[in-house]
Amino acid sequence: MKDKITNQVRIQLVRCVSPAWLRLLVTLAVLGSSGVAQAAERVAQTSADLPFYARIGRGEIYHDGEWAAIAFYRPPEGIRADFNLLDFMDIPAAFDCNAPRPYLIGFGIFKGEVPIQSKQQLAPGQTMPVWFVRWSELQAAIADGTLTIGDLEALPSLLRGEATFYTETLHPYEIAQQTMISIVASGFLADGRKFTYQATGTQGENRLNHVKIEFK
Repeated sequence: MKDKITNQVRIQLVRCVSPAWLRLLVTLAVLGSSGVAQAAERVAQTSADLPFYARIGRGEIYHDGEWAAIAFYRPPEGIRADFNLLDFMDIPAAFDCNAPRPYLIGFGIFKGEVPIQSKQQLAPGQTMPVWFVRWSELQAAIADGTLTIGDLEALPSLLRGEATFYTETLHPYEIAQQTMISIVASGFLADGRKFTYQATGTQGENRLNHVKIEFK
């Protein structure tokens, strides 16, 4: 039972965007190691194990200056109507929003309880929602610090897509020695056009991102 709980805590820590409680848990984990060197451990995970809905949050919106992209780890229709997507994590409610099969499968790499890397990819035969909106519209929508799923759906420029290819690698902020995120996705929009979406960058106060979004 202890090992099961430990793995659940580990899974929830991976890919989180440095909330205050994560900093505290990581600090406690490091202090609890008593200076003993620990080998890295690989832990299997899926998108259903993670306590958030989409790759969007305060300070973490990927856009190319014209379009913004939002990749969903869970079905958009299952997101609580009153949840602020900019808060990123929704514990425990996010765990009640599940597709029949997880969108993503992959693993996290840990030293003790501290996540140092994660890698996810689209599960075989699965597709994953990726939405696009005009960056100018999204900026206006989040000006008050709030963005619900209803707010997002109401934006005039919204393009709904389904990724048929998706990979994501993360070295978490304030944990990994070199922070990094990499997203590569492609698929089809509801109107039949193809899309490609790539984002690479660092995390933290001085984040640097390169984003490329194309519709064909």
